[in-house]
Formats: sequence, C-alpha cells, structure tokens
Amino acid sequence: MDKQLKKCPLGIQTFSEVREGDYIYIDKTDMVYRMTQSFKYVFLSRPRRFGKSLLASTLHSYFSGKKELFKGLAIEKLEIEWTEHPVLHFDMSTAKHMDKETLEQELSGKLSDYEKIYGKSDPGKTKLNQRLECLIVHAYEKTGRQAVVLIDEYDAPLLDVVHEDELLPQLRQVMRNFYSPLKACDPYLRFVFLTGITKFSQMSIFSELNNLTNISMDSEYAGICGITEEELTGQLSDYVDSIAESQGKTHEEALRLLKHNYDGYHFCWPSPDIFNPFSLLTAFAMRKIGSYWFASGTPTYLIEMMRKFGVAPSQIGPTEAMASDFDAPTERMASLIPLLYQSGYLTIKDYISEEDIYILDIPNKEIRIGLMETLLPNYVQSGVGETSLAGIAKMYRALRHDDLDGMLRQLQQFLLTVPYCDNTNYEGHYQQMLYVIFSLLGRYVDVEVRTVTGRVDMVMQAFGKLYLFELKLNRSAAAAMQQINLNDYPARFSQCGLPIVKVGINFDTATRTVSDWVIE
Repeated sequence: MDKQLKKCPLGIQTFSEVREGDYIYIDKTDMVYRMTQSFKYVFLSRPRRFGKSLLASTLHSYFSGKKELFKGLAIEKLEIEWTEHPVLHFDMSTAKHMDKETLEQELSGKLSDYEKIYGKSDPGKTKLNQRLECLIVHAYEKTGRQAVVLIDEYDAPLLDVVHEDELLPQLRQVMRNFYSPLKACDPYLRFVFLTGITKFSQMSIFSELNNLTNISMDSEYAGICGITEEELTGQLSDYVDSIAESQGKTHEEALRLLKHNYDGYHFCWPSPDIFNPFSLLTAFAMRKIGSYWFASGTPTYLIEMMRKFGVAPSQIGPTEAMASDFDAPTERMASLIPLLYQSGYLTIKDYISEEDIYILDIPNKEIRIGLMETLLPNYVQSGVGETSLAGIAKMYRALRHDDLDGMLRQLQQFLLTVPYCDNTNYEGHYQQMLYVIFSLLGRYVDVEVRTVTGRVDMVMQAFGKLYLFELKLNRSAAAAMQQINLNDYPARFSQCGLPIVKVGINFDTATRTVSDWVIE
C-alpha cells in the first residue's frame, strides 16, 4: 500500500497535540457543540482508554477560544463567537493509590497551580472546598467571564479502593468536600464537565449538585467516545486496508477480524456499533491484531470485587438486567454487574422494550480473552507468563487437529502448576479453572447446562464439534462417563447439527491434576 497514512495518536490525550501533530482525528466536535449548548453540568461515564481525556482536552481548547485548532472540523461552522473562558482542568488520574492525607495534598497542589494565575483564596479559607470556591470566583472577577470546570477521571482516587470498607468512605468524603462548591458557584460558571468510569451517586460524591445531567446512556451522545463502525468504514477505510495487507487478508476479512476483536460496545439502545478506540488505533499502528486494552492496565480492583461478591469466571457473561441494575451507583451495588458494565467488561447487546429489560454480555473477543488471562493466575501458580500461555497454545493446536486425547494430556501437565490451597478440594474449583482455560482457547464454553435429566458440568463448541464434559473428584473418569450415559445428556443437543463428543474427566486432589479421562 503506497498511500501515506496519518499517524495514530497512541497515548496522546491532548487535543492541541493531536491537531498540531497532524495525527488522525475522528471529528466529534458537532456533539461537543451540541452538548455545551444544551447543558451546563454534564457527567459522562465510559470505560478506561475510551477517549474521555481527549474529549475533556477538546472542551478545554474550545472554551479557551482556540479557533485555529478546529479548522476544518464540524464545530467551525457551528460556533460564531469563540469566546475565551477561564478553564480549570483537573486530571484526577494523578491521584491514584493514595491515602486520605496524600490525596488532600494532591488536590491542594492542583488548586495551587491555578491560584498562581487567578489569585489565592481569601485569608482564613484554607479548606479544599473553600479554595475551589474562591478560585472560581476569582477567575470570573479577573477575566469578566464565567469559568469552565473540567474534571477528568473524577473517580480515579476511589476506583482502586472500591472494595475496601475502611478507606473508601474516607477518600469519598475528601472528594465530596472538594466538589461541593460547584452548585453554589453557579452564577460564576459557564460549563462543568466530569468524566469517570464508575458512577458514584450524586448524594455521596457531588453533594447538592442535583442538576448534573448524565449523558452516559443518552443515544444522542452514544458515539461521543470510541469509534463507530460508520467512522471505521469511512474515515478509517485506508487503515483497514493496511491491516489487510499486513495480514494477507482481503478488506472484508480484515474488517471482520477488527469487528470480532474490538467491536460490540453499546452504551444505550439503540446504539451504533462502537469499537474500542485504543485497541483499534493500536492495531492500526502495529499493523496486527492483538489484545492491547488489557495490556495497558490490569484490572486489580475487578479481581478484588469478584472475590468480595463471590463471582466465578463463568458467571461473567450473558445476563438480563434493568437499567437501574447495571447503571446503579457504585457504592450501592448489590451485585458486580454495575462495575462490570461501567468498566467495559459487559455491554448492552439487546433491549426488550416490552419488559424494559437489557441484555448484557462481554463485548468482544479481546475482552473475553484478556479477562480470562487476568483471572488465570488465580488458578495456576505460574501466572500468565510464557509457560502458561505456551501450554494453552499447545492445547489449542491439539484441539484444532482433532486430537482431544492429546489436548487432555497437555491439560494434565499444565495443571501441575496449580498451587496447593484449600479451595482445590472441591469440584467447582476445577470446573471454573477449565472454564478459564477453555475460554482462552477462544472457544464457546458454558457450565452447568440444564437438560431434562440433569445438568452437564461443561459444554464446549470447537472446530465443528460439541464436547460434553462431566467432571468428578477423587473418583474415576468411568463414573463421569456413566453419568453422561445414564442421563442421556447428548439428547439435549441432538438438534445442534454438530457431532457430539462425550468426555468424562476425574481430578485427583493429591496431585491436583487430571488423573484419567474417557472419550466417546
């Protein structure tokens, strides 16, 4: 491919740098203009690495009156005045992993930077909320124009401690105190914009800011972050060609690969198909498909919350929920679903209007594989290193070549890495471990599948066959196969159109691996 493509702005979250550096930019400025003219206080929730910081930076440039940066973009024809406002832009991503005192010091430093420009707080007003209030008023008085407040990743100080019952309330109170002046300063404010991953309730964080408009599930702004399929097939079509060329694929084949790996997000219904922008642009830059989103950050808070709520890996999948269930305030969660949705591990896949029920599921292959890789260290001692992934690759090759016996021999060796711990002495541990491993093989897998006569421990579809697994602990593979046959589990799947393979497996808690198996 001879056509020169613009650079992909990997890791660049500053609008001016993107525009001045001639990086590719997907024009969202029509929505920026519409949002700023329609609302005064706005909250937007999106998963990490989805372009929230770039959007905040775009707003910063817009309200700073930097018309030259918007040349050729949609907003250039919409905005006439280009009024310059004082902009207070707080990036809370720098306030992660802090205790109460350190967080207060971090916020104090952010205020000090702007106090050097607009003046320090009045004598005696030393608290964070008092200083922010004075800062907004001083910015208005000094410039004669209402101030704009942008708070990017407002929940960053809270996210990593969301599972901690002691520290979370302390940090939440600090942030609540910091944000508290925003409503009182209404006469001095032109626009307030907050981004985050999670949705903490207005009562607990934003105090009396009850006029905050949440556009996170507003269909009009569904594509304000991320890349839509229309944008991919239009503005980014040449990049798809580049991927196709590097992978030896046709344009259509490359597009299907990109969709399978990075598409599938919907933040309302109906919604355009939205691709993960970080993964998509990284794939374009590297000219190959990879799991880039997970590589950019390990969701440790998710693992901790899975433990807190007792959620097994197999439970992260298709589920029905009302909007109030999955878009609930984080601190009021009765299940893990809100955090899974808000963090991007689940997304909207369908909507049943008659019942007001949303269908949620894992967005795409990248999330499924990345999630399972993250969970793997909970089951195998070696973690997700070369040894573990190489073992899974060997299983994949054996399965692909219709060598189920060879795959189970590889599994037997692989499971020798399972550490000794109390929870290895029950069947469910091994079931979930197999679920994680088989999911990493990129196959469809489900557990506890109901039939008329009982439940199949595990069902996997792979390479044109349907495998039915029955697991036993400290018994025998023959006993597992006997259960499959006595209950006639295959009858449940007789209409699937695939050859059915029955597999009985026995685990030995002494060796913590597969002791024997039977295949029919």
